Amino acid sequence: MAKKSYNEKLQDNKDMPKIIEVSDPKAISRFGGSKMLIAPPLAYDEIMRKVPLGKVITADYLRKELAKKHEADYTCPLTAGIFMNIAANASAERATDTIPYWRTLKKDGELNEKYPGGIDAQKCNLEAEGHTIIQKGKRYFVKDYEDKLFVLSI
Repeated sequence: MAKKSYNEKLQDNKDMPKIIEVSDPKAISRFGGSKMLIAPPLAYDEIMRKVPLGKVITADYLRKELAKKHEADYTCPLTAGIFMNIAANASAERATDTIPYWRTLKKDGELNEKYPGGIDAQKCNLEAEGHTIIQKGKRYFVKDYEDKLFVLSI
């Protein structure tokens, strides 16, 4: 069986979105509720493509807004990371209709090493759009990313 392309994975919604009732007290305490959303890869693609030139968004903020949209307490952080990666790689596979995935940052404005081309490519794209990248240890961040956050209206 041939391996699915990222674009095939992007289109596979597997009966999502769905809200799962979580019963683990630690998870409920950590994430602030028992209703966990699992959103499909296309939901992340849709939001990531909205971020305009000169702006950025964080994965945490994106997840929070998706949860709000679906009336859940939070969005599954594991699937969110996987699906944002699928959206980024699917975009890189396409010759047209690409999304500016490099504008979606990790927590605290950190660059994402798992995106196509790794940190170097994301850093290059962000710097080309006027952002300043700073290094802290082995990690890279968009300087003053809070001032450049894109506000969603879902």
